[in-house]
Amino acid sequence: MEDKWSPLRLLITGASGLYGSKLAYLAEKKGYQVFSAYSQHRPVFGKPIQLDVSNQEQVTKVFNEVAPEFVVHAASLTDVDKCELNHELAWRTNVDGTENVAKISRTHDAFLIFISTDYVFNGEAGRYKESDLSHPINYYGLTKVKAEEKVKSLTNEYCIARPSVIYGATPAAGKINFALWIVEKLRKNEQVKIVTDQWISPTLNSSLADMTLEVMERRLIGTYHLSGATRINRFDFAKLIAQTFNLNDKMINPVTSAEMPWAAKRPRDSSLDTAKAQQTLKNKPLTLERAIREMKRELAIQTVNDLHCY
Repeated sequence: MEDKWSPLRLLITGASGLYGSKLAYLAEKKGYQVFSAYSQHRPVFGKPIQLDVSNQEQVTKVFNEVAPEFVVHAASLTDVDKCELNHELAWRTNVDGTENVAKISRTHDAFLIFISTDYVFNGEAGRYKESDLSHPINYYGLTKVKAEEKVKSLTNEYCIARPSVIYGATPAAGKINFALWIVEKLRKNEQVKIVTDQWISPTLNSSLADMTLEVMERRLIGTYHLSGATRINRFDFAKLIAQTFNLNDKMINPVTSAEMPWAAKRPRDSSLDTAKAQQTLKNKPLTLERAIREMKRELAIQTVNDLHCY
């Protein structure tokens, strides 16, 4: 008697977020059985499962029910200033939560992809390689470094993926991302202040999701910088968004980081070197120009779909 084919089981934590929701959507399209774990905002794609990753009993219960073959752990407190002001919450969510997921992933022999950040670096050099030493300058970055250490020490089959400033065409989990915020502000003809002295590697959520799925399917072990391929400062990033969307970039006003009322320090240059991913993956990191054009295309499709709903 032949075994019936069954779809691969993928558990995503943080599945209602900007990246997690896109990953769930693309994974379902590829035929995965997707289980979308969330904390507060019910996800649109995948089978929704409410989960507090900092609660070990809940994590164990969900894993026992789902029995995932792949786990993408994207749940995290990413508000940099909130992490700086509430160390206990940041540690419980980002470090304890990751420890819980990593431990049980190993128990279930599940391949784990942990979504980290460019903020593990201090920003003094820029264009960081995977092999460069981490040295965070804020508490958010510290929690992600400690979480990476948990993944390495508690699991055998894992990938640590580091993006930088994730953006996309759709608001997610009740929040709007940087690129979409720029588009909405400029469409309303409102002025915005953007820093000129913070260099990043902006990462389109759909590109990150595509790269994640390839890493997962090929079971690529280690650390990969899965960000966009372009190093740029936030001001020029905003200007490029405006130009691509044919909006008035004169409404974008340059400021310095020192003028911003932030609780946490930001790295001056946390841009990532994506050479390893470029050489290894078929779904390669995108240049910023191409990625913003793709975001514009996705936004246009989304607008048409929204109109068809009425």
